[in-house]
Amino acid sequence: MTQQQSEPLDPRLEKLNQFTRRTHTLEEVFLFDVKLCDNEIDRDGERFSLNALEQLKTLFIGRTGIFDHDPRGENQSARIYDTELVEEPERITANGEPYTYLKGHAYMVRTDANRDLIREIDGGIKKEVSISCTAASQTCSICGRDRRTDPCPHHNGQTYGGKQCHTVLDGITDAYEWSFVAIPAQREAGVTKHFQDSSHTTARCQMLESELRESRALVRQAEELMRQDIIRLRFLVEGKTEQDAVAKAAAGMDLGELCAFRETLRTRQRRECRTQLDPSAQTPTENKAFQL
Repeated sequence: MTQQQSEPLDPRLEKLNQFTRRTHTLEEVFLFDVKLCDNEIDRDGERFSLNALEQLKTLFIGRTGIFDHDPRGENQSARIYDTELVEEPERITANGEPYTYLKGHAYMVRTDANRDLIREIDGGIKKEVSISCTAASQTCSICGRDRRTDPCPHHNGQTYGGKQCHTVLDGITDAYEWSFVAIPAQREAGVTKHFQDSSHTTARCQMLESELRESRALVRQAEELMRQDIIRLRFLVEGKTEQDAVAKAAAGMDLGELCAFRETLRTRQRRECRTQLDPSAQTPTENKAFQL
């Protein structure tokens, strides 16, 4: 059994692979989180009820991410594989409720075509998102009348009896998609900071850094041994006077250059050793002084 087979499958992969034709690994996908919507009054004077957020939590699983709510297929860029409601009890909305938002866990398959988009998401350029859904109930926060079937005299943004008028959205019947947009209706909707698989990634980075440090230490050790060998060989070939100059030159060489330099010196040394051991190996010029 291979190491990959013996390791438990990441829970996120189990969920997102329900939407793929084959099992994908963490290296093949880009995971990020989006804040889809919340229970705060938005720029349009509307607010999702807590019940609506619960409904959207279920409906948005599997929904695709596009651009500017343009439904063309080529605009599909990501998909939500899981959702959760996040409550910040220390923060109170304008309506007096604990601030709650719907978080979507999204994925993209890494390709050459979306490499720049992934960088823009990581860099915070592509951040704001907006959702598209259908709400069967759209009631006035002041009088509770349905604005679609029973219009009332209250206007969103106006204050009545100390309360800000807005439309409460509930009875969500469908969720269509979520889009990257320039200005979302909900002020805080967008990509959230997310450290992907922090424990696994941190451990892996630490292991790679340790291996890199060990490799660099071995290279430095090899280079130092090589420099010492070069100084020794140069001394044997040309004499002690060249030792300091060679040491200075070798100090600026990398491992490849040191290997080549040492091989040149070893070749010269072998040639001189053969000459000293075998007088017949001397060239005619070297023997000329002893010829009659």
